Amino acid sequence: MRSKSKSAPSPEVSVRNLQRTIPVNVGDLEKFAAKAMRCCLRLHNQKATDLTRLREVFIWLISDRRMASLHRQFLGKTGPTDVLTFQHGEIFVSVETARRHARVFRNSLVRELRLYIAHGLLHLHGFHDRKQTDARKMERMQKRILAAATGNR
Repeated sequence: MRSKSKSAPSPEVSVRNLQRTIPVNVGDLEKFAAKAMRCCLRLHNQKATDLTRLREVFIWLISDRRMASLHRQFLGKTGPTDVLTFQHGEIFVSVETARRHARVFRNSLVRELRLYIAHGLLHLHGFHDRKQTDARKMERMQKRILAAATGNR
């Protein structure tokens, strides 16, 4: 339900699972993504960002194969990456990469997927991670969003 405040309404968010290798609970991820988006929008709202202008955000859960294709097509890099964000409101998440990283970093798959969703939303909200200082700030914001959106403060 939308609030009746004077601020622009939050974009609708949907999560779609396009990969079939690893089972995921799309409904839970969609609920998390909606909470994470509201948290993200509260971080800094002084300026308009892609996230504040969008009506919809689509999160696509995909395979490493599909991610590697997108990575090559749009960034000219080989191999899969964890998350790709496009300013028109699409966030692509590699579930296979998330599973590998979850094992390496001793996270659950769910936590890793939530981290990637928060990361993508932050990119839509004007955060960048190319410079080390920006990456550290983005990492702090991701942790804040994860804690707030999952109730683990």
